[in-house]
Amino acid sequence: MNSAARSLDGERATSAAPVPRRPRFGLLPRILVAIVLGILLGLVMPEAVARVFTTFNGLFSGFLGFLIPLIIVGLVTPAIGELGSGAGKMLAATAGIAYLSTVLCGMFALGLSLLLLPMMLNGESIGSLENPEDSAIAAYFEVEVPPVFDVMTALILSFCLGIGLTLVKRGALQESFEQLRTIIVRIIEAIIIPLLPIYIFGMFLGLTMNGQIWTVIGTFLAVILLVFAMTVVVLLGQYGVAGWAMGRNPFKMLWTMLPAYMTALGTSSSAATIPVTTECAKRNGIPDAIADFVVPLCATIHLAGSTLKITTFAVAIMIVTGMPLNVGALVGFVFMLGVVMIAAPGVPGGAIMAAAGVLSSILGFGEAAVGLMIAAYIAIDSFGTATNVTGDGAIAAVMTKLSKGRVSGDLEVAGETQLQGV
Repeated sequence: MNSAARSLDGERATSAAPVPRRPRFGLLPRILVAIVLGILLGLVMPEAVARVFTTFNGLFSGFLGFLIPLIIVGLVTPAIGELGSGAGKMLAATAGIAYLSTVLCGMFALGLSLLLLPMMLNGESIGSLENPEDSAIAAYFEVEVPPVFDVMTALILSFCLGIGLTLVKRGALQESFEQLRTIIVRIIEAIIIPLLPIYIFGMFLGLTMNGQIWTVIGTFLAVILLVFAMTVVVLLGQYGVAGWAMGRNPFKMLWTMLPAYMTALGTSSSAATIPVTTECAKRNGIPDAIADFVVPLCATIHLAGSTLKITTFAVAIMIVTGMPLNVGALVGFVFMLGVVMIAAPGVPGGAIMAAAGVLSSILGFGEAAVGLMIAAYIAIDSFGTATNVTGDGAIAAVMTKLSKGRVSGDLEVAGETQLQGV
């Protein structure tokens, strides 16, 4: 009896013991491994095997094309609906400044890219990425998955519905769109993101077998150097304004934000960095109520670094693939990208997934070009995130200046409630 009891107690103890968590292999390492394997195996893989991955890429691209309009409606509509209510003027001012910062960074990146990239890339060209006759790796079969509606229809529909939600009392419709957003984010997390490394592997496999890979790698390295330089200039500009707003040394303010920058560099997550960013902002003299309101909100809607990266790589890909550089279309792309970034989901690679529809609808990017954008973006995702969260501290400083030292109860109560839904 005693032995049985001891045996039972042992089983309970074993079942109650915590199961050690396996270390996670992050998205960035998986993407890098996929790129390296795609290049190496592309030199030796038989065509019959390579066609399996070409077939997968065709199916994945079709599903992604089907999903993009739904991503726009599911993310943009509730985001606009939420930004139209809550903490009143403070919320509107913060959202407006975040959008202005995002667009200005995009325009800065666009201007510098158009000026420097043609010289930096020095006439490099990989031709059209969409011409199947240039590839000996044909898919075994294809499945057409037409989207429910096109991307531009999704954007206009999202704007109309989102603005409409701000004009009516919160109810079942707003909650339905929030549930739709949850479903879309789950699909991105559970299906799109896990399959991205396989898709990128297949893409780089094809580029290697077609002899285009070395031009692509050279292009990426040149553009990455330009992006790093631009993020430094952007942060210096943002904290020049922040220093003026707070009457402080901008370089000291930027140095104080270094822990937030380094945390974002390690986590690639604006949300995970919120506590550190908030604490750094308070050390820069930002009032607690403003820091507690602005930093979490901007972690969702202020993606200046991401916009800078996407704009620069988009111009680079257009140059090396021979696409026409229509300045008017590129300017419109930056302004629309600023809106889409507000609704980008807070998952690794979420910003580029949200931007995929705008890349295809405004700039005419095809499946392979979007795939290159995804690979390039994720390869330096953490640096864009670090730029985003560091800039959040600058926006908090500007909001401190605009509040003139007064913090309303509306900010403390309604703001806290609103942020829980963002």
